[in-house]
Amino acid sequence: MGLGDGGVPPIGWWCPDPRGVLPLGALVVSRSLRRSRARFEVRVDTAFDAVVAGCADPSRSGRWITAEVAAAYGELHRLGWAHSVEAWRDGELLGGLYGVAVGGLFAGESMFSRAPDASKVALVGLVDVLRADGDPHRLLDVQWRTDHLATLGVLEVSRSEYLRRLERALPLADPFLPLSAPAGR
Repeated sequence: MGLGDGGVPPIGWWCPDPRGVLPLGALVVSRSLRRSRARFEVRVDTAFDAVVAGCADPSRSGRWITAEVAAAYGELHRLGWAHSVEAWRDGELLGGLYGVAVGGLFAGESMFSRAPDASKVALVGLVDVLRADGDPHRLLDVQWRTDHLATLGVLEVSRSEYLRRLERALPLADPFLPLSAPAGR
């Protein structure tokens, strides 16, 4: 990999084929997850930097979120593009996820959990935000289908199918704008 401006390697961009997506109507919420959900408060964009820090925990395997990556997403958040969905209990952040919203696309970047089901509860909260207007063309991109994500309804689509879905999603209104956008976004 070559060096970018200032002698710094460029940040990688991945476009897996097939790609993991979660059709909003296909989210699987088990009975135990419904019970867990009742024990958490879900918030949006109240602790973005803390969510990124939880996802960047150096004790996690496969850690990829460097200080530079965290700073870049923090700036995207301040500009109104990146968002967090958080699972709280008794005033403590116990799990969450973050990603980037562009029109009707939400590109999930990472999630973390400090309590059983906390990240799953955040995911259910994200799907609630994305489903609020009932538009079936919104796209929740999770990059890869893992065995864990498959239990929640994530499936794989080919790159061509992904691009078709993306084309339908991008013109839609950003569902986070009424929730947290700064003036001018």
